[in-house]
Formats: sequence, C-alpha cells, structure tokens
Amino acid sequence: MNTFGRILLGTTALGAATVGYAAGVERLRFTLRHATLPVLPENARPLRILHISDLHMTPNQLKKQRWVADLARLEPDLVINTGDNLAHAKAVPTVMRALGPLLDFPGMFVFGSNDYFAPKPKNPFRYLIPAHKAKRVHGTSLPWRDLRAAMTERGWQDLTHLRHTATVAGVTVTAAGVDDPHLKRDRYEKIAGKPGPQTQLSIGVTHSPEPRILDAFAQDDYDLVLAGHTHGGQLCVPFYGALVTNCGLDRKRVKGPSRWGDRTWLHVSAGLGTSPYAPVRFACLPEASLLTLVPRSEEAAAKDSDAQAPTRFGAGVDMR
Repeated sequence: MNTFGRILLGTTALGAATVGYAAGVERLRFTLRHATLPVLPENARPLRILHISDLHMTPNQLKKQRWVADLARLEPDLVINTGDNLAHAKAVPTVMRALGPLLDFPGMFVFGSNDYFAPKPKNPFRYLIPAHKAKRVHGTSLPWRDLRAAMTERGWQDLTHLRHTATVAGVTVTAAGVDDPHLKRDRYEKIAGKPGPQTQLSIGVTHSPEPRILDAFAQDDYDLVLAGHTHGGQLCVPFYGALVTNCGLDRKRVKGPSRWGDRTWLHVSAGLGTSPYAPVRFACLPEASLLTLVPRSEEAAAKDSDAQAPTRFGAGVDMR
C-alpha cells in the first residue's frame, strides 16, 4: 500500500472511531454538573435547584429513564424542566416514569419544540448552519397536552406565559416562563413587569435562550434565567468549544452559568438527550445540573469554588 493509501485508511479509521465514540459512548455518559450562583438576598439560606432539560425521550431509553429517576436522591428544593422532553409519540409514559420520583418535589416547567413536534430526519450538516438561516422542519404533532396534564396533576406548575409565586424552602420565589422562542411562540408581554417587592428570588424560564427573551428578563430585574435547547453545542471541538448554539446565543454561553447584564445570571443546560436522527455527542457530555443558590454577597466565594465541574452520578451503577 502506498503512502496516500495508508493516510486515507488511517483517516477513515479515525473518523469511524470518532463517530463510534460519539454515538456509542459519550452520548450515554449521563453526568451531573454542579454550579454555585450568587442570586439570593443577604442572610437567605442556600437553595438547591435541579435543572433538567432536553430529555428527547423515546420508549426504549430505559437506562436514561433510570438515571433521571435516581436524581431524586439529591432531594432538591425545586426542580425546573426547560422542555424538549419528547422524541416519540408514545414517550409520555416513559417520560413520566423517568420524572416520577422527582414529581414529589416542587417543580415548574415550560415546553420546547420537540414537545410539540416529533423529530424528522435531517441533513446532519444543518447543525452547522446558523439558526437564523436554517429552515425549520416540523414533524407530526406530539401528545404534549397529555404530558402537561400528567405533570400538573402531580403538582408541577406550567409556567407557559404565566407568573407564579410560591414559597420554596422558606424563600419567596416568583417564576415566569414563555413558550418556545425557537418556534417564535414566545409572548413576553403576557408576563412583562418586575417581580413584586415581596419576592426574594425571581426566576425566568425559557426553552431556547434567545437574546431577545434574556434581555426582557434582565430588563425586568430577574435574578436568574434557566434555559436548555442548545445541547451544549452537541458536537464540540476540544480547546475550542461548540461550533454552533442552534439559537441566537453566542458560543461562550452555550452551556453552564454566565452573566447577562449587570444583575441577571443565566444558566443553560446541555441537556440529556439528542434527536433520534442525530444520536451523537462529542466533547459535550449529556447532563443535568444541580444549582446551589447563595446570597449575592458570596459571589467571590462562588467564583473560587470548584463546584462548576461535572461529576458522574450513580457511581458503580450502569447508567448507560
């Protein structure tokens, strides 16, 4: 074999190994990410929020289902789900089995595009096209109303174009959400306005972290905004990061915490799933996030902590 042939063979083998790892290993390495966010008033005790997003569940994903259910061991004060739970018309029972133990804790949610519409086969190179240029292709309608009914019957609050105030672990929380901006279903004017003076913590919830929505929450002085949708870039380049965000958000904010303006913190979940038609992740582990909220006066301590790093959850158990 000549030199060119050896190079071609080696390149092909490396490409196949990379795809095999992205499809068969990394997308199944479910991970718990920790972050500490200084958003509470002085003297408030820490509050723990479990942020779940982008399950993209199909009926046969039993290991993902068990992993999510086991998150109840964390005993969070509040669970917030930022959408894209479904990827199949028969996945509502599967999602409810996964979330079942977590539904015993206070919870809030909004939906994303893949709660409303089933995924369809797409050219994988579409992920490299900027979101404003990519043509959106919707599949058949999914039973999102059934999922909403099941969640609300168990006590979780649907925040779609709604502002809701509740006491969570002794903290007065005002949360508000919008429908999916990726589908341009958001109507922020329905929830516009600053949280009331009794509010100790204000949380904005959206599926896609479009800048226009983040700007609106920041203008209304929200403490924290939670979002998903980006999959953390899904296919990332080591030492470079995400190639795209699939929305108007810049690449540096594609996952994890960041500041949005002077007051507001943003947390974007890289999510736990993928489209069934693009079942790969590279340099971007599937994740849920446990957010520890502390007083704003502890911002320096939060920056110095090493709690931002992801950790494997359920050690010793096959969670693939």
